[in-house]
Amino acid sequence: MDLERRLTAVEDRLAIGQLPIRYALAVDGRDLDAWVELFAPDVDCGRHGRGREALRSYIEPHLRWFYRSLHQICGHRIELVDEASATGKTYCRAEHEVGDRFVVMGICYDDRYTKVDGEWFFARRKELHWYAADVLERPPAVGFNSWERAAQPALPQAFPTWSTFWAGADTTAVTDWP
Repeated sequence: MDLERRLTAVEDRLAIGQLPIRYALAVDGRDLDAWVELFAPDVDCGRHGRGREALRSYIEPHLRWFYRSLHQICGHRIELVDEASATGKTYCRAEHEVGDRFVVMGICYDDRYTKVDGEWFFARRKELHWYAADVLERPPAVGFNSWERAAQPALPQAFPTWSTFWAGADTTAVTDWP
């Protein structure tokens, strides 16, 4: 790879690397304008429509399910696919004030990125999590999900290597859960 292509790849990774923390700051600050600007202008919101306004209409009510939040970015892997697309995984520990509870989630975002007019955006962001439990609860004690607003935890089983690793193993010494 020549120097110019290598430099472009470094710059792309640096630009993409800012997206998760900008996302966290926008969510925690309830800055919906900054939040929607992180996504491609024509972002596909599934049955909710296309574009940033559809995304805003979808996310705003979700952000009212909790008062304070804190999204801590713990790690980020970026894989450049080509000059205008990339994929990534972002580890995050999120805390949400829900009434008198403080719900903690261990999250791995499955991200797709796209470059539009020289700028990187999220093309898609899919949240997968291990657990959602009040800070005073142990996740196994509540079935790894005690927040009615959280989907059933998909992790660790959603990792393609997880089932293969544990296939045929007796896991009863390390967990009571599947």
